[in-house]
Amino acid sequence: MMGKIAEVGVKCLQDEAKAIVDLVPTVGEEFERSVELILNSKGRVIVTGVGKSGHIASKIAATLASTGTPSFYVNALDAYHGDLGMFCPEDVAIAISYSGNTFELTRLLPSLLGRNIPIIAMTAKRDSLLAQNAVCWLDISVEHEACPLNLAPTSSTTVTLALGDALACALIEERHFKASDFAKFHPGGSLGKHLSKVEDYMTTDNLPIVSPDSLVSDTMIVISNGKHGLAVVAENEKVVGVITDGDVRRAMQRDRDRFFEMEVKEYMNYAPKTIKDTDRLSKAEKIMQDYKIYALIVVDEAGNVKGVIDSISCL
Repeated sequence: MMGKIAEVGVKCLQDEAKAIVDLVPTVGEEFERSVELILNSKGRVIVTGVGKSGHIASKIAATLASTGTPSFYVNALDAYHGDLGMFCPEDVAIAISYSGNTFELTRLLPSLLGRNIPIIAMTAKRDSLLAQNAVCWLDISVEHEACPLNLAPTSSTTVTLALGDALACALIEERHFKASDFAKFHPGGSLGKHLSKVEDYMTTDNLPIVSPDSLVSDTMIVISNGKHGLAVVAENEKVVGVITDGDVRRAMQRDRDRFFEMEVKEYMNYAPKTIKDTDRLSKAEKIMQDYKIYALIVVDEAGNVKGVIDSISCL
């Protein structure tokens, strides 16, 4: 049974969800013009706002920047203390204000208009000062705030954030932005890293490669120097097997008397797990998890040895 506190939370979510659904019919010609304006711009998208709208503006700018649209956030209050220098004539501005008459924001208008910077206004009022001076108007009006007092920006900020995401999604489609492009902007994050290719993270220097006729005793040194716990067994650059430090230990225990005479081909695995250098890093991680191994041999389309990738690289 739902308690009173949970009921308040549920109502908030329902109100905000309804606000987003109510926004759908407003997305039309002005929205398309906004996307085209950004696409045709040779500059960047500068997103600005004050207070809660400023926080939303910052998130929208971050989303645009990470999905192929050069963008950054400028606090309207800081604009009068030097940040106006960030605006260039080829830029596009997205200005966010629910009333459309926020003083700190509207006093930016002369500077933006003076530099011929087109403005996309995100407001609740078409007749507001901000909307009247914009080339595109995106409606963020809501029937009421989810706040029980109908005061704190809740439904309105949710709608604004969702509309910003809608802009980003439309731009992703129009730019033909791909997962590989997304990875370029997220090299340090786990998501971007998993979207990257194996070739970006594999080891290529001092590869531990031996031939089937190599002595197991010599291969011990190769495995140790390679630091992956294995040696790639190859002939004419083609992978024919793999031998691990575990294989070497087992060989030593089983055939101790002839250890220094043993050849790799007697103990190697003839069906090693490999991955192409052009495959996703996430695929390499899955193979290692599924087969409970800690490294993979990387090959090209022809099956030639290109490198080694281990589980540490996939973290």
